[in-house]
Amino acid sequence: MSRRNAPDPERPPALRRIAHAVNGVAASAGLAFMDVLDALTRTYRRPLALLAKRTGFGFYPLLALAMLGWLAWDGTHAQRLAAAEDAVFDQLIRWRPLEPTPSAKVAVVEIDDCSIEHFRARGEGGWPWGRQRHADLIDALDRAGVQRIGFDVLFADPGTDTDGDAMLEAMAAAGEGRFVFASTRLHPGHDAGSPLRAGRTPGAWPLRHGAVRPGPQVAMILPYGEAMARHSGLVNLSRAGDGVVRDVRLYERVGDWAIPSLPLRLARQADVPMQAAGDGWLRINWRSGSPLEYVSAADLLAGEPVCGTAGVPDLRDRTVLVGHTAAGINDAKPTPVNMAMPGVEVLAEATEALISGNAITMPPAWLKYLLAALLVLGTGFVFWRGEPHEDVDVVFASLNGGLLVVALVALNAGVFIDIFASVGFGALCFGLCRGHAALQRGRVIGNHDYLPDFDPAATPWLGTVRLRFVANRSLAREEARRCRREYRRLLRRFLYRSDGMVLIEGVIERKSWLVEQLEDLVQLVWRADSEAALRARMRHDLDALHALLHGSHARLDDGTRVWLASSVVRIDPAVAFQRQREQLRPLYQQDFNHLPPWPLSAANPAVDPDISRAGVSP
Repeated sequence: MSRRNAPDPERPPALRRIAHAVNGVAASAGLAFMDVLDALTRTYRRPLALLAKRTGFGFYPLLALAMLGWLAWDGTHAQRLAAAEDAVFDQLIRWRPLEPTPSAKVAVVEIDDCSIEHFRARGEGGWPWGRQRHADLIDALDRAGVQRIGFDVLFADPGTDTDGDAMLEAMAAAGEGRFVFASTRLHPGHDAGSPLRAGRTPGAWPLRHGAVRPGPQVAMILPYGEAMARHSGLVNLSRAGDGVVRDVRLYERVGDWAIPSLPLRLARQADVPMQAAGDGWLRINWRSGSPLEYVSAADLLAGEPVCGTAGVPDLRDRTVLVGHTAAGINDAKPTPVNMAMPGVEVLAEATEALISGNAITMPPAWLKYLLAALLVLGTGFVFWRGEPHEDVDVVFASLNGGLLVVALVALNAGVFIDIFASVGFGALCFGLCRGHAALQRGRVIGNHDYLPDFDPAATPWLGTVRLRFVANRSLAREEARRCRREYRRLLRRFLYRSDGMVLIEGVIERKSWLVEQLEDLVQLVWRADSEAALRARMRHDLDALHALLHGSHARLDDGTRVWLASSVVRIDPAVAFQRQREQLRPLYQQDFNHLPPWPLSAANPAVDPDISRAGVSP
């Protein structure tokens, strides 16, 4: 005997006793746990199954109507679906494998802590800077070949340095629009007392033909100089409901007039058409791994590296935004990629999106609600029809997976198809429908978690019928398959709506060559307190099944038949449980091929005791 086939050495007696004890405890604990779990699940499954019996297939259209009503309300009020979409967008932006690289057309000149400290250390004062220093900064950028400059610093009032104020105003006039300064829109509650009119604000244009001039009153803070005010743009940044800045408003609508933002005025200087939604919002293509290029203001003013070792990069023909990033100046905004992004960088990202054309394209806001409504309607309709859950699961998973893949690929191409919250809402509808269908099936297959336990003292008579579907041999293969599928769907729908029948074999729909040979076999079981009541119930249900199939596409009158064979047995409640099992065994273990088959018809005498013994050859 080879060593491989030799018996294993016998375990020591002590180890055998320990192993037996552990196995015994595990088996007892597992059995006790399942008994407790079964008892708990019955406490809620049976009431839910009773509710599912009462609602039946009406549950699906009622659920669809309720969810459509919620969508209609949310779309006009709370906008929770849109809020959920924003959170998904933030995650996808951070997780996407590819993100656009900067176009090198836009840079940020930051008034950072180092720049402020540099001039403070020289005895020239800290923050705020004098107007002359800002004028020097514009001059340095102009000499560096910068095409356009946007100042995210609000010069609301003249300073104490009149020469510096005059120099800044003169540079604004000489720039002829190349230098755009910051203005801000005040709360609309201040409009009534403002002398400024929307049609006369810097860069304003009418949103419709025939807009009344000069337009309604609007409260704004403009730069102190006439040329600076004429070449100014709004720097207001609005946060979403969760406090995150995702979009930049390119213009503020006041009546029939639009007041442009600073990024839009810079982009128009570059002859770039506006990319925004109909309401003027621009979704920035946020980046976390490749931010815009930063230059310290002190390096530019000093003409040498002061706050860094890299020095001043080549800024020729670029658009530059100037703003403060110092920690002591509270201008940080939470964005999807940085919870404390300087406001000037947000404006620079918006300018970059406009000039390079890489803004996120957003579909209309109503699209997500339409998609969610279609998913709800489709899901409710499929379950209402009684389609097999295996097919429904696969189709639902494949459809949603395909939609998500398309959305992810589109996001990397700069298009955000905001379907994620819609898919989640559709998944909620699918889960509720799937749960209701599970309750229906639990009742039909006789699971005691959903039905009262079988009591032979109350209903000792059991009857069973085997149904066998035989398609018309003259039908083409695909037509026969369609006919068989329709038969199974209608049978499933019939069983789910009925009461008192139990499905033993089930409608077999597994993808196996073996079960495909048996997929047309179905065994049904009834129980009653007397043989007469049992046979009457069986005949009633079979007649109803024929009526359902007769009016369908199963085409039972065109050569297609459903054959049945029946059997009845009585369980003696007085005998022991093991003896009752022996009485049941002949009912389920008999060879139905030896029972006489009868065609399913409008009146089914095959369940009568005298007629069921003589069948008809299929």
